[in-house]
Amino acid sequence: MQPTATHTTEYTEPQPILYLAFELGERTWKLGFTTGHGQKPRERNIPARDLERLAHEIAQAKQRFRIAPTTSVVSCYEAGRDGFWLHRFLQSQGMTNYIVDSSAIEVNRRQRRAKSDALDVRKLVTMLIRYQHGERNLWSVVRVPSLAEEDQRQLHREIHTLKQERTRTSNRMKGLLSAQGLRLPQLKHLPVQLASVRLWDGSPVPAGLWRRLERDYAHYTFLVKQLREAEAERRALVRTSSATSMAKVRQLMQLRGIGINGAWVCVMEFFGWRQFANRREVASLAGLTPTPYQSGGLAREQGISKAGNRHVRWLMIELAWCWVRYQPESAITRWYLERFYDGGSRARRIGLVAVARKLLIALWRFLETGELPEGATLKSECPKCPSGSLEDRAPGAGERRELPSDAGAPSGSPLPSRSGEMAGVVR
Repeated sequence: MQPTATHTTEYTEPQPILYLAFELGERTWKLGFTTGHGQKPRERNIPARDLERLAHEIAQAKQRFRIAPTTSVVSCYEAGRDGFWLHRFLQSQGMTNYIVDSSAIEVNRRQRRAKSDALDVRKLVTMLIRYQHGERNLWSVVRVPSLAEEDQRQLHREIHTLKQERTRTSNRMKGLLSAQGLRLPQLKHLPVQLASVRLWDGSPVPAGLWRRLERDYAHYTFLVKQLREAEAERRALVRTSSATSMAKVRQLMQLRGIGINGAWVCVMEFFGWRQFANRREVASLAGLTPTPYQSGGLAREQGISKAGNRHVRWLMIELAWCWVRYQPESAITRWYLERFYDGGSRARRIGLVAVARKLLIALWRFLETGELPEGATLKSECPKCPSGSLEDRAPGAGERRELPSDAGAPSGSPLPSRSGEMAGVVR
């Protein structure tokens, strides 16, 4: 008698999941609930930021779909002005939430397409189901920083905003004066200068214009004071803080051509809290990767993606100019000069974008492994670098500092001069 085997088949009952999509507005939020494909979403409107009402609607949705009150909730919403606070609240309630890059959401490519909050929330909840079922390349999910990591980005962004507002205010005052045929060499002593300047016919500055300029000047001096205080706070943190991010800032500032502005932004926006698996992730997050377009016999390059962190992207372009000027013996600079220097001004500007990408990857490796970029020199190895504190010896992007024209460049070096393309090296 032949023995027979007994086979036991076990099935795992799939656990229900409540899917929730948010369409966030300033006054109202539209919610879309469903339990899977084929289930018509349950749509509800609640007042914006009403968390008690949100919890009530989630409970009502579970009751409506006849699922247990302890059923897991998976939610999503588009990245925008509401930031990360809602994500942190949802996670604190035991929910799984995704913040989605809005530019990565599928849309109809017709010239005219219907657009409404209801259509958007239905699209979001449908894509959320697909993503949760394993379609991971469906969209881009935002990496959410912790509250402390988010807070450390406030200082340099405030400094950048103050500089922009200071420039707008000074340009506005210069424009008002220029409209009357007046030009002042500097605005440091504007109230005193207004009393002495005269219009084309010898008459004084009109009273209305005088009062407006005084108010603008008061705003300008207030911005200058705030900017100095913010920069002093940043310098003090670099000198005294023992945080890991501050150690990385000081490490980057050891390289010639990188000052406190460049080192601070690179660390606080990128290297201080993000973990990268490879160089492609580094360049992609900065939006410095190429975007080829190929269809049939048509093939062209569309330029860089510009899909990443804009603060790091524009900074790296500035740092690329600094690197070419202050690191003439580095492998990146030599590659740039050999490939792009004889190609005209447009080719050199295109090449600087490639330098920015290579430099960002080199800085990442320098922080992760301590590997110095090939051919690069430290400030401590340069006899022409001025002595002083670490931040005083760190010219970099965004700094208004003049160095000798031969600083770091050997006699007869083929590096461009400060005119033309190199006008943006030191600002």
